[in-house]
Amino acid sequence: MTLAESETEPHNRPMTEKEIVLETIRALPDDCSLEEIAERIEFMAAVQKGLDQLDRGEGIPHDEVKDSWPHGFQTNLVSRCSRRPS
Repeated sequence: MTLAESETEPHNRPMTEKEIVLETIRALPDDCSLEEIAERIEFMAAVQKGLDQLDRGEGIPHDEVKDSWPHGFQTNLVSRCSRRPS
């Protein structure tokens, strides 16, 4: 790409999904396995799917999720998260 061509391209354009995956792979350690690479890509795809669902208004309200959990699990989870290390 020449300088003239780069001046016509937006500098703050969003990254494509392919670019995001390539950057993620570049950031991984050189000795990571194909399985680790695949897991990272699957995780990223799942997160993106969730964000897309939220953008479409398909999310579940926090209170509805909270009310659907067993009471003991909620209490146990909250007490664990609220503890501060000594």
